[in-house]
Amino acid sequence: MASKVELVVEVKSPADKLWAALRDSTELFPKIFPEQYKSIETVEGDGKSAGTVRLLKYTEAVPMLTFAKEKLETADDENKVVSYSVVDGELADFYKNFKITLKVTPAKAEGEGGAVVSWAMEFDKANDQVPDPDVIKETATKTFHDLDDYLLKN
Repeated sequence: MASKVELVVEVKSPADKLWAALRDSTELFPKIFPEQYKSIETVEGDGKSAGTVRLLKYTEAVPMLTFAKEKLETADDENKVVSYSVVDGELADFYKNFKITLKVTPAKAEGEGGAVVSWAMEFDKANDQVPDPDVIKETATKTFHDLDDYLLKN
């Protein structure tokens, strides 16, 4: 049975700027987060549209993961929605299905700028011994805040 974990993160960066940075994560994330990513490369597709496959290589600082291969399922720039499924790597061993969906919307208060990131993780554990992926939720929260800090300075 599929489980779902959701989180909402408010940031100060404008929605368009945050979305552009998230869509450019292949190039940007290894530069901004060298403690997490050795590299991120596009191995199939154009890097931006549905069907694209990326290979993420993690540093030793990331527990239990060395790499993940993810397939872009949805890429909707107009509505600022992206979703991807993990198709290879340790996460694929721990979870039969593992999908992340992300949506960026402008903050509700007019004239204040800022954005809201709605993030959802759906997964099916391979077996009962596999822990819930809480560390991934915590990492996502930290990543959105750290990305926001980076964008506000650059």
